[in-house]
Amino acid sequence: MSVGLCLVTHDHIGSTILAAAVSMLGRCPLPVTAIPVISACDPADAEALLCQALQAVRDLDEGDGVIVLTDMFGSTPSNIAAALSGQGIEVAVVAGLNLPMLVRLLNYPGLELAQLAEKAVSGGVEGIFRCCGNSEV
Repeated sequence: MSVGLCLVTHDHIGSTILAAAVSMLGRCPLPVTAIPVISACDPADAEALLCQALQAVRDLDEGDGVIVLTDMFGSTPSNIAAALSGQGIEVAVVAGLNLPMLVRLLNYPGLELAQLAEKAVSGGVEGIFRCCGNSEV
């Protein structure tokens, strides 16, 4: 068994980052689904997307839980992702999706859910660098 991966993001950010990560790694070692939340989403659409995300999480869960990555905390995709907790499936939600986060996560497919969530967070944080410029921030 393995942990499932669900990406709930604005527009097609999730599927685009996933394609880049899979291209870099040559494979996708976890079962994964990307759910796009269109920017002009109204409350009725959000409810339908929550149902879609809940079904995706159920389909992805092989008994080890599902990690849900979302792009921006506090946004509609993040709210949908957060609503997946407490639905009878072990879910870990991490916001701030970026390519280093996803690559780190996909490099450790054998970890348990909590450990995988920590790898995602560390990959995201440690993947951010100020590359050039001399001015003070």
